[in-house]
Amino acid sequence: MCDAAEKAAAEAAPFAPALPFALVSGEETLVGRGCLGLVEDGPSPLGERARALIEAEGAGPRLVVGALPFDRAAAPHLYRPAELSRSAGRSCFAAAFPPPSLVRGAAPPPRWEVTPEPSLVAYESAVAEALSRMARREEGLRKIVLSRSLRLLADRAIDASALLRALSEDASVTAFCVPLVAAGSGEASRALVGATPELLLSKRGARVVSHPLAGSARRAREDAADRAAAEGLLASEKDRREHREVVTAILDLLAPYCTELAAPEAPALAATASMWHLGTRIVGRLRDAATSALDLAALLHPTPAVCGTPRAAAARAIAELEGYKRGFYAGAVGWCDAAGDGAWHVAIRCAEIAGREARLFAGAGIVAGSDPVAEGEETSAKFTALLGALGIDEHGRVRSEEQA
Repeated sequence: MCDAAEKAAAEAAPFAPALPFALVSGEETLVGRGCLGLVEDGPSPLGERARALIEAEGAGPRLVVGALPFDRAAAPHLYRPAELSRSAGRSCFAAAFPPPSLVRGAAPPPRWEVTPEPSLVAYESAVAEALSRMARREEGLRKIVLSRSLRLLADRAIDASALLRALSEDASVTAFCVPLVAAGSGEASRALVGATPELLLSKRGARVVSHPLAGSARRAREDAADRAAAEGLLASEKDRREHREVVTAILDLLAPYCTELAAPEAPALAATASMWHLGTRIVGRLRDAATSALDLAALLHPTPAVCGTPRAAAARAIAELEGYKRGFYAGAVGWCDAAGDGAWHVAIRCAEIAGREARLFAGAGIVAGSDPVAEGEETSAKFTALLGALGIDEHGRVRSEEQA
């Protein structure tokens, strides 16, 4: 038990994260520790509320960090860190998350229990129902992104820092850690940890960039098979149609805010260590450079890459067909400063970690022509990044060298 002074200090602190906030990429890395305050709820735009906290009196970094949930009606988790390290590349990450020293006689790897929620068969059934709804043109549905989860239980507390270090080894992604529960709150330390390849939106001055990904194929170990997977994805009419839904939606939403807005006519290939994706880089110039990156992220989110089209109808279908709340999965993680500059990344390829438990998420875009079995296989492929970082397969077995 803490004494009265410690208890009073804990109650005065609105949020005391046990883990640092981290965004880690080859371009830039941010690591935030502690908390000076949370962005409050209220009727004013999110960017205004964030700016009020950023500009409050007192020393400390002039930015907010955190996460937006998938559900637009749910509360965001945004706060101003007490300390901030920032670097080009990954140098400040290496200092904040050093690998543990090698110790002779180290403990064996954890043992895991894995429970799919829903089962793969139930997921395939939900995909079939989504296809049926689109065939009936219910609410004008053209695309629904359905996810499934794996609940992992380890025989000891999960090391979120070690997971983040493993995920950050893939130079093609932005690894992230967002603490969600305050230290001393009585709850197990809880954090959203992942490695996303997808940029929702970045803003510097008047320049905005979005790089949506939609349409995916699993990578192969052999070069010839890997090239064939990439070429097959690029030629896939179904995947290009799915991708076009995302690009069109982002262009339509950004257009009223921009004097210039451009995107290539055809998507390009984007790769992570485990997946090929179709991607389109969208670049624009804002009418008002003071527009907040946070407000623009909230405007775009969730895109058809993680929700569907039309957005509201797809979100209702997701709530009915998935059987669980996504929380911050398929939301957005990032930062925004007092000038409104910032970067927000789509929270995919992630897990919510709490004590000995982890819940992993993976989704696939369903459009006319989708195959339930193939979409289930796609989610299994997308679990690979997290499972590989934990050293296991989808059944909790230790991964062999051939699987790595």
